[in-house]
Amino acid sequence: MAKPIFQILFENDSFVAVNKPSGLLSIPNRAQSEISLKDLLVQKYGQIYTVHRLDKDTSGLILFAKTEATHRFLSQLFEERKVDKYYLGIVIGMPSPLEGLIDAPIMEHPIIKGTMMIHRNGKPSQTGYETLEANRFFSMVSFQLHTGRTHQIRLHAKNIGHPLACDPLYGDGKPVLVSSFKKNYKLSKHELEERPMISRLALHSYRLVFTDEQGKKMELMAPHPKEFSALMKQLK
Repeated sequence: MAKPIFQILFENDSFVAVNKPSGLLSIPNRAQSEISLKDLLVQKYGQIYTVHRLDKDTSGLILFAKTEATHRFLSQLFEERKVDKYYLGIVIGMPSPLEGLIDAPIMEHPIIKGTMMIHRNGKPSQTGYETLEANRFFSMVSFQLHTGRTHQIRLHAKNIGHPLACDPLYGDGKPVLVSSFKKNYKLSKHELEERPMISRLALHSYRLVFTDEQGKKMELMAPHPKEFSALMKQLK
């Protein structure tokens, strides 16, 4: 099996910023059952340090430190919420209002292992959102994390009634098909069945803003996934 391809977006002597593909673990799981992005970076750099992580099915921008000092510095920035974190998501339907702040506490689900739930006894959780392209079928939304809870955006999107497309835990998990919104859609002569436009969790980390060890403002960006843009084009 070919190694998953990742793209280096920025690097210096202190850290590396990588565009992680969907379906690749950020760091090894307990069972060490599959290769992770960290494993691939260790092969490339030798020593590498985990700063934060993305869910396996979330794509986009992720940082790894090259030195222990940078690891401590960046980890503290994330812990103290001194990193502005922005994500791009395709949600089902059109949010109303088109922008706002979702403020709903999150806790681990007591029964369904590996999932979270909104509950008044949960940890405070806030997500800002802004709809970039609105459509009654699917909309493209920018999310800003003000806290960093597990599955926060996925759960908060569901909470406002517009779960992320292809989310098997908090949405319907169905792939996005053109035939679902184009009445006269016909397969091409060479197709036996329709190919989904998006068949993975529609969430992508696209922007991180922070001040580095030298006091320099860093604004790192990952390109928007092609399939997200292609879907919005089809909807027009």
